[in-house]
Amino acid sequence: MHTIFAVSQTLCMPKKLIAEFIGTFILVFVAVGAAVTGIGVARDASDASDFIVPASGTVGVALAFGLVLVFLVYAIGGISGCHVNPAVTVGLWVNKKIAAGEAIAYMVAQVLGAILGAFFLWLLVNAFGVVDTTGGLGTNAYGDNISMGGAFFWEAVATAIFVFIILMVTDKYANAAFAGIAIGVALTTIHIMGIPLTGTSVNPARSLGPALFAGGEALSQVWLFILAPLVGGIIGGLVWMVARQTEAPAEDLQEQPEAA
Repeated sequence: MHTIFAVSQTLCMPKKLIAEFIGTFILVFVAVGAAVTGIGVARDASDASDFIVPASGTVGVALAFGLVLVFLVYAIGGISGCHVNPAVTVGLWVNKKIAAGEAIAYMVAQVLGAILGAFFLWLLVNAFGVVDTTGGLGTNAYGDNISMGGAFFWEAVATAIFVFIILMVTDKYANAAFAGIAIGVALTTIHIMGIPLTGTSVNPARSLGPALFAGGEALSQVWLFILAPLVGGIIGGLVWMVARQTEAPAEDLQEQPEAA
């Protein structure tokens, strides 16, 4: 039986990795793309006049991240769990919800998906006349509104909260039907606070992909947006171990039929 289960897991692995690759690609291309095209006031690239294109702003970009994650949870959650974030994968690994080898494979797929998403954004800006309103392909940064230490602290704490929420709402005693909405709302809320500080990472893959194409200062600072979310993912996983419900609620126990 153990051998059959192992073979089944091996056969499912490619589909899980494909789902993580596609999911992270969509997250970067669409959600980071919302920042690239709408975080600031953009000029119409096809118009030589001073016509201004309305921008979605901080709230609009935050909603883009949250809404993309909502539809990804329901689209690929049943295949791979919809991590689309190495910090989430690390948080699950800490709690032995995913094996080390599978976790590494997930993270590789996520990074590759993020790189492809960032490349598509780079094409929009450099080949198709799209104005990059972030000035850096949606990369994360510190120094203007927050110090390096503050950025590390913020990213670690925000990621810990995010991973904790994911683990809590997907626990066996939670209402799984609304988990995707809760996760999306959590990511939106974190972005509303974090965008003015660091641009909000809470996801190493999301940060690395755009930084590779932006280069310069974004690439020199990306280590923080890789390390801090991973630390936060571990912390979030450990906090969940302490806070999670370990037995069925009393009302559920009362509904159990008595033993004959």
